[in-house]
Amino acid sequence: MSEREAFERILAALHEVALDQSQWPRANGLIHEMLGTCGSSMMFGGGTAPEEVRVHFAWTFFGGERHPELERLYFDNYYALDERVPRVRTLPDGQLFHNNDLYTEQELKTSEAYHAVRTNARAGNAINVRLDAPEDSRIVWFIHDPVVGNDWSSTQLDTIRRLLPHIRHTVSVQQVLANAAALGVTMGTMLEATGVGVLQLDARGRIVVANDRARDLLRIGDGLLDRGGFLFASTTHDNDHLQRLLNRALPPFGALGAGGSMLVRRSGGLPPLALHVNPVGSRDADFRMWPVAALVLVVDPAGKVGIDPDVAAASLGLTRMEGRVAVLLAGGMNVREVAAVTRRRESTIRSHVKHIFAKHGLSRQADLVRLVRSLAGSREA
Repeated sequence: MSEREAFERILAALHEVALDQSQWPRANGLIHEMLGTCGSSMMFGGGTAPEEVRVHFAWTFFGGERHPELERLYFDNYYALDERVPRVRTLPDGQLFHNNDLYTEQELKTSEAYHAVRTNARAGNAINVRLDAPEDSRIVWFIHDPVVGNDWSSTQLDTIRRLLPHIRHTVSVQQVLANAAALGVTMGTMLEATGVGVLQLDARGRIVVANDRARDLLRIGDGLLDRGGFLFASTTHDNDHLQRLLNRALPPFGALGAGGSMLVRRSGGLPPLALHVNPVGSRDADFRMWPVAALVLVVDPAGKVGIDPDVAAASLGLTRMEGRVAVLLAGGMNVREVAAVTRRRESTIRSHVKHIFAKHGLSRQADLVRLVRSLAGSREA
């Protein structure tokens, strides 16, 4: 198999992962095979200060299998001690760093965490990379040592860099669907996602079907438009970007498509729409019921979930301000945007979120979103 074919197999697997996280082991197996590495670990979460850090998921894979025993070993015994962790949180977006370079010379000799990772996970000279993700979150990808030797070739490092935008896109789509309680559901059920615009496109890029939220956005015509059944952006600059994105996702002659994301600007000071395009495979029986070749997800940070903040506060035992913060977060805003809308400091909003979490035993924003949307009758995950 050629290098190009191997890379395309990985992209196809990541497109499936974006819609169904149970496909992660297979995708990781293909990545390890192409890179010639022992395994990899991935962590997704938010927060910067130690007391604000939230880990939404953390997985370790060797070949095509997940190893939860190694995950438990690390988090139960070494995560809090690992000198590398706070340094990884502040790494520049998308740059590769060798594991050895994230410890001091003294720590390489004395660190319990480094010794455990090197011996138990064969990751002494692993590659660390941090990626920005939506809603003030981040992805940390940890690629374990090469199978042969301990040094990285330029080809291996270049392949990792080529994979980064696809890894970012995959996790971003997963986050959008998870927040809408639509991750892993059928294509038909996905149209019920509350608060997220969902459009299904055929191989020509024509809109096959759209949910209510997507139709509302297209009808308003501020940012996105439906012209003759095809998707367009309002401004020339954004439309050029959108059409390139759609052309990559829907290439001619049956070639493999590639997913991507962008922001679509709107008028009147409204925050931009976040748009994610993901090619859809044909292996799932549910997909064959529709002439669907790509899925477009549109997130409107200014969107509402149909719940009055005072009603949310009364129903959930929150203060009036906590109720407003909860509803705005459930509508798709991040902490920075909520702070701007409410004219409060970001630290104040984070404090409200922590109080809400404590009152309901929550640890993730996605859980808060589901809780608020349940008040509007949204389907639980």
